[in-house]
Amino acid sequence: MKKFQGTGVAMTTAFQADHSLDPQGLTALTHHLIQGGVEFLVILGTTGEAATTSAAEQERIVETIMTANAGKLPIVLGVGGNNTAEVIEKAKDWTAKFKPDALLSVSPYYSKPSQEGIFRHFSAIAESVDTPIILYNVPGRTASNMSSATTLRLAHAYKHIVAIKEASGLFEQNMEIIRDRPEGFLVLSGDDAITLPLIGAGADGVISVVANALPRAFSDMVRQALAGNFVEARKLHYPLLNFTQLLFAEGNPVGVKAALELLGVGGGAVRLPLWAASEGLKAQLKKELSGMGLV
Repeated sequence: MKKFQGTGVAMTTAFQADHSLDPQGLTALTHHLIQGGVEFLVILGTTGEAATTSAAEQERIVETIMTANAGKLPIVLGVGGNNTAEVIEKAKDWTAKFKPDALLSVSPYYSKPSQEGIFRHFSAIAESVDTPIILYNVPGRTASNMSSATTLRLAHAYKHIVAIKEASGLFEQNMEIIRDRPEGFLVLSGDDAITLPLIGAGADGVISVVANALPRAFSDMVRQALAGNFVEARKLHYPLLNFTQLLFAEGNPVGVKAALELLGVGGGAVRLPLWAASEGLKAQLKKELSGMGLV
């Protein structure tokens, strides 16, 4: 699963000013990321506003990005939810239709299942498809944390559960997974700001929001860290830190879409209940990008 080491990008979904899909914007972002040197693309995750796109729109988003990608980078499709049966049907359908390199599946939200419920949920998905699966733990959005013990239980039980996007922010939990994982199982940071220290602890990369806007700078930092060149990685990390924090100041993907608009890669529109970036945030982002010589 070396194809998922390094920097994956949780892609935004481009909307026009009237909030309809923007295929040209999706194509432009795809080319921007390929040229920026990232390792793989993640479509219809949280950053892609999957929660507010229809089934028909989701298929068009996937088709548009896959056409623009033209086989250049591995593709991961977001297929998750808190209705296990529905997730299984979508996973089977999309695996057959799109033949992605992997599926990214979030731990069930809202229902707040027990650890056994989380294990059984992912087991049912794994037993329905042969496509590699990347688990996604993000307690800040799901209201329940998938413990290291549950992650490791799944990793050891199913060979095609190949990685976890870990966005708990809990260093000890990440390190427990890294220490006890089966050979080949990847730990990917789900938090841009702590990607560097997590790689220092043994993580394998990131599924990034920041890399939508700054694919070259962020993926270079990750590559330097994975190569053990931490002095060089820190030189790239700290100039990005304030920009990273600003991207999440008014929610994700509000900040990164504003940054992409400033860079001329798609518009800044988001769908309700999200709301567009404030003028103050846009001014701060423009200052950061101007300091990098990008606007």
